[in-house]
Amino acid sequence: MTTTTTEQSRSDLGADGTVPDELVQAYREHGFVRVRGVLEPARTERFRAGAEAFLAAHRAESLEQRGVFSQLVNVWQRDGTLRELTLDRRLGRIAEQLAGFPLRLWHDQMLVKEPHNNAATEFHQDRPYWPHAGDRLPLSAWIALVDVPPERGCMTFLPGTQHRTGLRPQDLHQEEDLFAADPSLRWIPRVTLPLRAGDCTFHSGYTGHMALPNRTDQARLAHVTIYMDEATAYSGTSHVVTDPLGLTAGDRLDGDTFPRPWA
Repeated sequence: MTTTTTEQSRSDLGADGTVPDELVQAYREHGFVRVRGVLEPARTERFRAGAEAFLAAHRAESLEQRGVFSQLVNVWQRDGTLRELTLDRRLGRIAEQLAGFPLRLWHDQMLVKEPHNNAATEFHQDRPYWPHAGDRLPLSAWIALVDVPPERGCMTFLPGTQHRTGLRPQDLHQEEDLFAADPSLRWIPRVTLPLRAGDCTFHSGYTGHMALPNRTDQARLAHVTIYMDEATAYSGTSHVVTDPLGLTAGDRLDGDTFPRPWA
């Protein structure tokens, strides 16, 4: 899918690389925001090509979520091009502007929905999966490397649910699971945000969200950079990122594994 020069040049960023106050306010009120034109077209294309090459080389390692999507975690540690995207200073500074406090990288992930996969990623929150303690609201930058209209699997959000903490992890494959955990969430109006390549959504780790099926002929390529409160400690529970690190509950999640190069 192609876009016109006028469409590609649209950006919500100011000359200093920050977002306007109204987007910061929208993020803090609703728990998510769309930021257009975070990546310029040339960089978007380079990162798209890098993601496709990495996926082709590592497809056998991808964590298949029972046909919903393919997930590759911490690609920044294994690929120079994708490392540049994950550690992008502009993205990190926008994330800190939205959060209002210092952040570190938690991890990144490539999320791929293959053509005609016809499976939704059902409503869930991210934070209940993570072994974090003593942290303020984390947030994720979901970067579209291709155009992602609704039919290619863009995301739908439940506004205001960033304040609904304390729920158990939800099953991404069960349509009713988040609403079983909190039936009141079913009645919140839903907001679907299509993205052009180079656009980004930021959402809190507690904001309820889902991703639609990919019904198109093109793979949906998204690169997700997940940020956490700089002061986050390890809770002691199991997670694919922390399991190999030999951590003890209460240890700070910092150092080279969890950097903040935008500081």
